[in-house]
Amino acid sequence: MTRNVHDQFAKQCLKELLDPLGKVETSWKVPGEVQEIDVYFLPSQPLTTNGQSLGLLGKLATTPAIFEPFRNPVTKFEVLSCIGKLIQV
Repeated sequence: MTRNVHDQFAKQCLKELLDPLGKVETSWKVPGEVQEIDVYFLPSQPLTTNGQSLGLLGKLATTPAIFEPFRNPVTKFEVLSCIGKLIQV
């Protein structure tokens, strides 16, 4: 379940941008503790469209990626939480 309107908007936006480049899952469950990754992305093999039009996002989409969009400046705890999710995947 999304925490707020910004969270839902960010997930939908990333899904729409990354969909042509590969498999996109939103609200992906992390094994172990009850945690959720906002956007989990796996690029298609080979990439079906040119990701250069997306700039930095297109470059990030060349490999499997986890996206955790934040509305406000990120705290140290939030960074550590993201690293923990990355390690568990």
